[in-house]
Amino acid sequence: MCLKKFIVSVFGVAVLFLAPAGWPQQLKIGYVNVVKVIEEAPQGDAALKKLESEFGPRDRQLRTTRGKVKSIEDELEKNELVIKESERREKERQLRDLKRKLQRQTQEFREDYSVRRNEELRELEKIVHKAIVEIAKNDNYSLIIHQGVVYADNQIDITEHVLKKLAAERQGSP
Repeated sequence: MCLKKFIVSVFGVAVLFLAPAGWPQQLKIGYVNVVKVIEEAPQGDAALKKLESEFGPRDRQLRTTRGKVKSIEDELEKNELVIKESERREKERQLRDLKRKLQRQTQEFREDYSVRRNEELRELEKIVHKAIVEIAKNDNYSLIIHQGVVYADNQIDITEHVLKKLAAERQGSP
């Protein structure tokens, strides 16, 4: 992996120094910390709130079921010496069934949430990419880098510019 990054870096530097005469005399290069943009973009907050409203009721229902499990466990423990054998077996069966149901529902919840979160993340990535491309075109950047960067000087870091653009776009949309 390191060799690949090294080769790409050497190739990039070579292209810059050995560029044909037809290339612009001054290259304008920018860097974007996409992870930071995705974490801090207002559109990300909106997506998170959307997921919370969509999955909140199911999460509350799972917590209620966990409470029922805990209640039955506590009841069994508290009344262990005084409860009839048949009643104890019935409570244990209820507990076992409830735990299975809870486990199945929790797994389904996690899978559904993961799928929806990934959908929202892909949508957010598209919005961020579009904003970066618009900034690059409007500000005449020759190259914008976002991965595999060991160091980026503040002069070429346009991350805050992208965040401001996304915030402005969010202000303009419902």
